Amino acid sequence: MRVNRRSFTSELQQPHAGSLLLAHPNLLDPNFRRTVILLSAYGESEGSIGVIVNRPLYQTLGEYDPELKDSALGSVPLFIGGPVGREQLILVAWKWSADAGTFKLYFGIDGDKAQQILEEDPAFQLRGFLGHAGWSEGQLDAEIHQKSWVISGSLPVLKSEPGEIDWYELLCQERPELRLLADAPDDPSLN
Repeated sequence: MRVNRRSFTSELQQPHAGSLLLAHPNLLDPNFRRTVILLSAYGESEGSIGVIVNRPLYQTLGEYDPELKDSALGSVPLFIGGPVGREQLILVAWKWSADAGTFKLYFGIDGDKAQQILEEDPAFQLRGFLGHAGWSEGQLDAEIHQKSWVISGSLPVLKSEPGEIDWYELLCQERPELRLLADAPDDPSLN
């Protein structure tokens, strides 16, 4: 995907593969509350799929699967990717290049392809996800229309260390007017 700096903001009004979805502060579904989702596929008629990038398990693939412990994938960080198919491991690799204005994304790759990508270009970030987030035809568009999601193009945040992607910071950067809602406690009785 090539990013044109001049039209960057206007392009992000509509979701697309490579967009980040930020949960609106009023989205209370525990599966998605305060999440940041990397969309890997978006289609108005085909549906959409992505993974939650800010719910680390603080575990590596080698700890999760002892067979991978001594492999090149052993140190890959593991995340909860979403509520769908949590028994399924999904490998995702990405690379943001500010100089070239590009974002390269490999989604659902196998272990051999993941190792090949890292050997050819160590600048790629590789993550493992248990499960994913998915939307049927038109569902994501309806949720965006209902203001459940804020679309962001802050792709450089994906260079962060595992577990350091901050929903609050991204949301306030993208939509400062939502800061007050984002500051609200999970339990309103504590307010």
